[in-house]
Amino acid sequence: MSSLLPTASLVREALREVEDPELGVNVVDLGLIYDVETDGADVRVVMTLTTPGCPLHATLREAVDRSVRLMVPGVGRVDVDLVWEPRWDPSRITDEGREALGWVW
Repeated sequence: MSSLLPTASLVREALREVEDPELGVNVVDLGLIYDVETDGADVRVVMTLTTPGCPLHATLREAVDRSVRLMVPGVGRVDVDLVWEPRWDPSRITDEGREALGWVW
């Protein structure tokens, strides 16, 4: 039965499908995902946004929830915790995210 339970790795892969609509890069490569925890079938995603006043907070939170539920087998409850510490900065963007943004040097 444990093979049917979600893993942090599967959740992170599902989150690569969630794109920041303003930047056009997924939330993992933007460095917005701080942690993914699983406890049996339940999933907790700790994430931030590029700015605390981001008007898309509800949209991104719903997209994260929906992506995990649709793409990860065996998910029970999904908690998406939006945090502001540590504050996000561009150094969190992966190499893939920088390339997608055209920040290749």
